[in-house]
Amino acid sequence: METREKGPVGRPRGFDADEALERAMRVFWEQGYEGASLTDLTSAMGITRTSMYAAFGNKEDLFRKALERYAEGPAAYGVRALEEPTARQVATALLHGSVQATTRPGCPTGCLGVQASLAAGSPGLNARDALIAWRNEHTARLRDRFQRAVDEGDLPPDTDPEQLARYLMTVANGIAVQAASGATRDELQQVADLALRSWPGA
Repeated sequence: METREKGPVGRPRGFDADEALERAMRVFWEQGYEGASLTDLTSAMGITRTSMYAAFGNKEDLFRKALERYAEGPAAYGVRALEEPTARQVATALLHGSVQATTRPGCPTGCLGVQASLAAGSPGLNARDALIAWRNEHTARLRDRFQRAVDEGDLPPDTDPEQLARYLMTVANGIAVQAASGATRDELQQVADLALRSWPGA
């Protein structure tokens, strides 16, 4: 695909930046941060390295943009789950969403937020730190939602919101790892249902 530059520092033209970012996201999702080479990325995106740098920055910048796209797309179920009316429904939506997202036909299995950081040597430390911050932020939002549930009497008063949030995130991340290892949607749905049976007050 021909790429036309508007001067040496101009924004590249001749390609769809949104589509290119979508393709980059899938490469990172499937191969992880370190496993995704610049050749893999630019080939999938259909652009040159020069165009990639001009439009998205370096590999780390591109990864952060891809993670943002992932959070707003395939992983958006996590934010939506927080809006459920009860804490149990929040947990159900989160775990069921994790099962659906990590086993979606036509997409890489597993979770970009988990897979991309499993094998991060020194070149991938910044990407790993970005992923840790992303996961910790969601755990904190889940904790705050469960604290509200305790305050409103939706969860028993002796519930530890921090512990409950970390438990759910651990199960959701485990589902992602199992999906990447070949577990089926039905198998993972059973895992999610089993975890929900131990819900406080159930």
